[in-house]
Amino acid sequence: MSQHSLYSLARPLLFAMDPEAAHNLTLPALKRASALGLTRLIKKPAADPRTVMGIAFPNPVGLAAGLDKDGAYIDALAELGFGSIEVGTVTPRPQPGNPKPRIFRLPQANAIINRMGFNNGGVDAFVANVRSSKFYQNRDGVLGLNIGKNADTPIERAADDYLHCLQKVYPYASYVTVNISSPNTKNLRQLQGASELDALLAQLKQEQRRLAEQHKRYVPLALKIAPDMDAEQVKNIADSLLRHQIDGVIATNTTLSRDAVEGMPHGAEAGGLSGAPVFALSNTVIKLLKAELGGALPIIGVGGIMRGADAKAKIDAGAQLVQLYSGLIYAGSGLIGDCAAALRGK
Repeated sequence: MSQHSLYSLARPLLFAMDPEAAHNLTLPALKRASALGLTRLIKKPAADPRTVMGIAFPNPVGLAAGLDKDGAYIDALAELGFGSIEVGTVTPRPQPGNPKPRIFRLPQANAIINRMGFNNGGVDAFVANVRSSKFYQNRDGVLGLNIGKNADTPIERAADDYLHCLQKVYPYASYVTVNISSPNTKNLRQLQGASELDALLAQLKQEQRRLAEQHKRYVPLALKIAPDMDAEQVKNIADSLLRHQIDGVIATNTTLSRDAVEGMPHGAEAGGLSGAPVFALSNTVIKLLKAELGGALPIIGVGGIMRGADAKAKIDAGAQLVQLYSGLIYAGSGLIGDCAAALRGK
């Protein structure tokens, strides 16, 4: 039985549950299946290597951050055939995130609204999970570690949180993602403003150089940005990325726009909207970035990939790699192979 048909059986059961309860059931179930050797039976995408940010990715289809916030399921996720796995967002101190309910499905739109708020066990527990994974120990593949700030850290002290997390995760990461674009941490997106971004990137770059010397290993830095920006804002971000020699950009996070889901059940819930409605928005940002950056630094495209053709559209817009998250909830893990097949040789 194919992954697609297996998931089509399981999906009605999962969709009958509260979304966060379903999430909290699925990952431990995947871990158990992995421990029993069942995930090894999953057909992996054919090798289709890409070198991006100086890293060899076995295929161009990665897992986006947010599914495994604490890095507790790396080994099980690695068996699904991703070309890279990004875990987090992690913050310096543990925090519970926003009050529940905080995830809402919008099946009519193949969409999700979440206002999780960086719920995680803190960077020390996160690093312990990463270090204990076989994926890390055996250097089995590409592992992105995604860092953020605590909700109660004042925005003017945000850089302290990012620097603290960067120091902690640096030795274990293939690359580090700086998440300044979640809509669920108050004022976080302010950091995308020209002067705030300049100050933050300058400090992160300086710390990256120091850590590279200390650990005798250069770990690339990628910035994750929002889809809710006009051409001028994207141009400012691109200028900043180039000026500070940041290694990559992930476009994009979730959107605050509700145009595509107006009037739908849960359509007015607060939080970030992901899934199909963010597809065109993120593609627009990718195209704008590509126009500004040329080939100076790579773009990782994420947002609304629900089928192989969507992954191809991201690459056509100017991305070198893609990442999945919400599409997996609607289409299941068969989506990984579909996207990999659509991108083979592209």
